[in-house]
Amino acid sequence: MPELSLSLHRAIADIPPLDWDACAGADNPFVSHAFLLALEESGSVGGRSGWLPQHAALRDEAGRLLACAPCYAKVHSQGEYVFDHGWADAFERAGGSYYPKLQVAAPFSPVPGPRLLVRPDSGIGVEALAQGLVQACGQLDLSSVHCTFCTPREWEALGEAGWLQRIGTQFHWSNAGYADFESFLAALSSRKRKQIKRERRDAENSGFVLKTLRGHEITPKHWEAFHRFYVSTSDKKWGRSAYLKKSFWPLLGERLGDKVVLMVAEQEGEPVAGALNLLGTDALYGRNWGCLVEAPFLHFELCYYRAIDFAIEHKLSRVEAGAQGEHKIQRGYLPVPTYSAHWIQHPGLRRAIADFLDRERPAMMAEIEALHEASPFKRKGE
Repeated sequence: MPELSLSLHRAIADIPPLDWDACAGADNPFVSHAFLLALEESGSVGGRSGWLPQHAALRDEAGRLLACAPCYAKVHSQGEYVFDHGWADAFERAGGSYYPKLQVAAPFSPVPGPRLLVRPDSGIGVEALAQGLVQACGQLDLSSVHCTFCTPREWEALGEAGWLQRIGTQFHWSNAGYADFESFLAALSSRKRKQIKRERRDAENSGFVLKTLRGHEITPKHWEAFHRFYVSTSDKKWGRSAYLKKSFWPLLGERLGDKVVLMVAEQEGEPVAGALNLLGTDALYGRNWGCLVEAPFLHFELCYYRAIDFAIEHKLSRVEAGAQGEHKIQRGYLPVPTYSAHWIQHPGLRRAIADFLDRERPAMMAEIEALHEASPFKRKGE
């Protein structure tokens, strides 16, 4: 093993984009240098957001970047989607300090993907970076390190390294080689097929002009409107300020180009609803939705059905529709496990969380299995 050194950086701009992306790869846009830079330049992270960049960089003796990770010192647990508020409350009541903690994550994005980003030709594994993060946690007197929505391979490696393992669930659509949307519908039970056809027909007949836009097709007017949609959704769901700043959206479009896919409804030339997606090499990632109008099944059309259309047309293997929402099952999005791993410094808190997770994991797998029973796809013999 070569001599390695870990450094933490307060800005993603401190690390050259080519070096970062050589570790991150091209599969998942949420860990790309461009996405993380847009978050910082827009002020969506940093400042008083409670997300303070501390990006990890692991280098060899020659200074070559071998691995990196998007890391943030957190003084709260908002915007993570793997909920540890109960852990924090219990530790605080016992006299401990749960915050600050170190979060290895794509901020505000419950999107599974790589988190411990290792250059393919580096000759090291994710364990080396994980060890560096644990050491940094101790030296900085942080309570814990949390690697959320990581890959199954990372989850296994971190578990073997002594991190505590957690499982969640999301709803993803899988492409079984469908030629078009009709061939997807043919795989469903008759009742579900009719339901989806009716929902799509009602959405199409709502009087809106429905569009799928990419990259340069998305204008400043669309981004201006989309921020209003986003703020409206945030106010309705959580009753608090939105995480992402107004300038984030055009920066995202500028930096990621055709990887940005916007499904939009327009009325008399004005955008009134939209669903934002990012495109990876083999998946479409549904991210944000919002609207200024209410119309039957418009949400399903823009968020789910048009995403399936896009995935079939571009021969993508799946659509990942984000966190929560058992209603997605009836639209062909089936439950899959998601993974996170947690390093807890305090021995007593660690034991308590380990005991909780030992009981939670089998319960989550049982829930995923039970949710599969609601699948809209034909059973054998149908």
